[in-house]
Amino acid sequence: MSISIRKLLIDALKPREIPITELSKAICSARGVDEVDIIVTEVDARTETVKITITGTDIDFDEISKIITENSAAIRSVDQVTVSKAQR
Repeated sequence: MSISIRKLLIDALKPREIPITELSKAICSARGVDEVDIIVTEVDARTETVKITITGTDIDFDEISKIITENSAAIRSVDQVTVSKAQR
C-alpha cells in the first residue's frame, strides 16, 4: 500500500519581482503535480503573500519546497494537505 499527497495549500511569501505566472509554471513542472493555483492575498512594498494550491496524483513535498525556495520565496505554513492510499 502506498500513501500519496494529492493536494497542498501553502501560505508563502515571495518578492514582488517574481511573477506568479513564473512561480506557478515552476511548481507545475514538478513530478506528480497536475495543477497549480496561486492567489495573492497581501501586497507589501517589496513582498507578496500568496496562497498556493497544488493538486496532483503523487506530490513530492520536498521537491515543491525546493522549487519555491529556488524562486526566492519562503513557505510560511502548510494550511491544508490531502492524502490518499492506493494498493500497489
